[in-house]
Amino acid sequence: MLATAGLDVEYTRGEGNTLYYRRGDDEIAVLDFVGGYGSTLLGHSNPEIIEYARELLAAQTPIHAQFSRHPYANDVANQLNRIVRRELDSDEGYFAIFANSGAEAIEAGLKHAEFERFVRAAGLRAQIEADIEAAREASVPAAEIDALVAEVTAHNEALFAATPLFLSPVGAFHGKLAGSVQLTYNPNYRAVFSALAAQARFVPVDEPGALDEAVRAASQFAKSLVVEGGSVRVVERPFPVFAAVVLEPILGEGGIHEMPAAFTADVGRVAAELGIPVIIDEIQTGMGRTGAFLASSHLGLRGDYYAIAKSLGGGVAKAAVLLVKESRYLSDFELMHSSTFAKDSFSTLIASRVLDILEADARRCSTGRPSGAARSCWRRCARCARSSPTVVRLRARPRPDGGPGVREPGGVGFGGLARGGNASGFFGYYVSGFLLREHNIRTFPTSSAVYTLRFEPSAYIETADIERLAAALRDVCREIRDAGGARLAAIAEAVPHRNSAQTSEEIEE
Repeated sequence: MLATAGLDVEYTRGEGNTLYYRRGDDEIAVLDFVGGYGSTLLGHSNPEIIEYARELLAAQTPIHAQFSRHPYANDVANQLNRIVRRELDSDEGYFAIFANSGAEAIEAGLKHAEFERFVRAAGLRAQIEADIEAAREASVPAAEIDALVAEVTAHNEALFAATPLFLSPVGAFHGKLAGSVQLTYNPNYRAVFSALAAQARFVPVDEPGALDEAVRAASQFAKSLVVEGGSVRVVERPFPVFAAVVLEPILGEGGIHEMPAAFTADVGRVAAELGIPVIIDEIQTGMGRTGAFLASSHLGLRGDYYAIAKSLGGGVAKAAVLLVKESRYLSDFELMHSSTFAKDSFSTLIASRVLDILEADARRCSTGRPSGAARSCWRRCARCARSSPTVVRLRARPRPDGGPGVREPGGVGFGGLARGGNASGFFGYYVSGFLLREHNIRTFPTSSAVYTLRFEPSAYIETADIERLAAALRDVCREIRDAGGARLAAIAEAVPHRNSAQTSEEIEE
């Protein structure tokens, strides 16, 4: 697949916004707009992070010291709490559950949410059992009571044994582990494993009332008994079917779509009505990526849980964390959930240094105006869209006053370039191969919206880099508009390490 698109390159080193590979005796520099899918907010091999990592390893920091005190993890939890409380203007704190990856942080969120649901279901079961005991004490024939109890028990046992449901937007991506993949919308990743874990109900974000309809369609009721006027009858009690709402503030793999305000308002309302947590996936969008530490704060969206990863490790360590609101945290959870490398000294100390860097430089963690590079990117992409309106389409947030047009995006790194048409699902990778081969620029399409290119560079991206990207995009647009993409397809013939099992005709097709 990599060879067919011309992307089968072995990178030998990385520095800043540049990856390097060898071509014979030459070292080829590639401008990287993939950014480790959001992991290299501070660039490849950030000098401060690399030097600190060397110091930690030279000091023989105890990476494997499980089931002991981890003050360095506590420090990261406190740093995150200070930042999140400030950004949300809230006094409530969050407990931190550490992990190795974003997908694992989501798994922890699903488990904690299910623990919450289990506690609610256990409370309902206890109430039903108390109702049954009260019914048995009523002046009603035992045979009649036994028949009613049998009816209630048979109905409830099937209900209590059923797996929970989660609510998530159409286009969502939350990882590919056994649980997180169930909340990933793309069926190519999910369908084969659908029997392994709890399922999601995917809700379109642009259809008013869709979230309420999804809840109504899946609602279930447990049965219980009540004594009224000397008789016993069966009643229904709402059963906790749903465990959580899980969403990204900006759909990443789903094509770079920000959650509409109406949908986020529905999320908060429906979650409150059901008594379930809102889990916000800030794995790609957090850490200042969009001009605020949490992209969801742009939307007025408040989470009960936040998943943070990728850039937390500074492009060096595997670090992730799930933040759970104090009022919802169940203290037994940490005895039920653990991970060998979670809270290790190396990754958490690196995470602490990353947070220090972000806090020290408002340009990378700010709710202020977009950086010069972000404004430059927006202007040049908009110019490209105007010159090739049948080829490229650009999206941004609506203006705050609701007027025509758009305002500039709120930070560095997240933008979308979309190409319509009824072409192969591999189209975006051919565009990426073309940009790599012709311009030494690295970017990829999003996995569930292959006509959308993702730009997620480091916060150190410069205006000159944006100019170079803009020139390359203009070349892509000209190629599609004027030549029907002939040079995009020709890349397959130019690949030096083509799969020998494929014929040239198959690759061209």
